[in-house]
Amino acid sequence: MGFGVFIHRTDSIYDDSPAEQYQFPSQYLGRVQACLSDWVIYYEPRKVAATRGYFAVAKVAQVISDPKTPGMYLALIEPGSYLDFVNAVPFNGPDGVIERGVLNEEGRISGRAQAAVRPVSAADFNRILSLGLAEDQPELPRSGEPIETLLPSGFSDRVQVPLMVEQERDRVMQLSSRIVRNRLFRRLVLQAYDKRCAITGLKLINGGGRAEVDAAHIRPVEANGPDILSNGIALSGTAHWMFDRGLIGLSDDLEILVSRHANDRNSIQGLINKTGRAIVPSGIVERPHPQFIHWHRENTFKH
Repeated sequence: MGFGVFIHRTDSIYDDSPAEQYQFPSQYLGRVQACLSDWVIYYEPRKVAATRGYFAVAKVAQVISDPKTPGMYLALIEPGSYLDFVNAVPFNGPDGVIERGVLNEEGRISGRAQAAVRPVSAADFNRILSLGLAEDQPELPRSGEPIETLLPSGFSDRVQVPLMVEQERDRVMQLSSRIVRNRLFRRLVLQAYDKRCAITGLKLINGGGRAEVDAAHIRPVEANGPDILSNGIALSGTAHWMFDRGLIGLSDDLEILVSRHANDRNSIQGLINKTGRAIVPSGIVERPHPQFIHWHRENTFKH
């Protein structure tokens, strides 16, 4: 077992779905198998416009031959393990290359940096994870939500001293904590939506700096919905309640739908922002993904 880096492009020709599977050719089979039952970091190469750099972490559950494409393989991601970083981590930081393992003996970037799949040292993995999940100003919960902190000296924005592998793995284990993941997911979604409700368009902040909106999963965690930004949407308390109960939904082009079963459709229509469409981030990877919207429409929305 060992940590790894998987290169992923938004416009990839491969059949990738980062929260579910990663497709790769046979030349990388050994490297991917070395990551089996361990964690990998997704990286978007620098030549991609508006690259996210290192942008997520996930755990490899299984490696199989692709049943649909001869000669190709799939790394299947453990359900519920994928987590988007709250901070995009660039290839180069203030102190140089973040992933030190891509440097040769002369300190220059080697050909390893071009590999679509590559092993990464525990120190590099921890450094990237620390930057990606650093919370300099943690997002306040709405009200009465439990707060679980990461281990002391865990996710800091800099790693001054090399840490023992056992300590690093203890921190990684916390990525399985639902409390931790909910907090990170909330920060990620509210950051992308500028703390504004996608349905009402309202941005309400109380005197203590707490945002009124929730970070809602479009496909719920209980239904295997991943903690990926494209499965999230910022909703006010009332809109969240209606969304979870199927009184409102979204079309594939983000038109806000109101259920025929709602007992006060006119009042609900009055809450919807004037565009009649969900107000979402401009970036394609940040917007609700059609597959999650479709799932909600078919399984939750009351037609």
